[in-house]
Amino acid sequence: MTIFHNGPLMSALIAWFIAQFAKVVIHLIKEREFDLSKFFASGGMPSSHSSTVTGLALSVGLRNGFESVVFAIAVIFAIIIMYDASGVRLAVSKHAKLLNDFFHGRIKDYKALNELVGHTSYEVVVGALIGIIVAVLVS
Repeated sequence: MTIFHNGPLMSALIAWFIAQFAKVVIHLIKEREFDLSKFFASGGMPSSHSSTVTGLALSVGLRNGFESVVFAIAVIFAIIIMYDASGVRLAVSKHAKLLNDFFHGRIKDYKALNELVGHTSYEVVVGALIGIIVAVLVS
């Protein structure tokens, strides 16, 4: 048995990859510009944080049982990550936008803050759906 036979790990990694790849495709469709950096970016549609932890948690539940301790840990971990992505990290994004707008043109050599850090609830839900689909297909 190899690491590639670890269903929960593969579910999480594949879900992450699909979500990150989707960001590139969505940007290409919206902006008509291929930007590979979107693959490595955080924030945006869909939430790869949500897809990763949801794929992991569901896959753990399918493999170890939904009454297992390890499933409980994975679910709590997923809830915290998704809450953080749509709460704290979304607030950071909004603060960065405000600061960038405020300092634009006022400070020489001002390096703009990253405004795409968090996720809307919709982006989190779409990411979670990707994780669910991948976990079911992998398991």
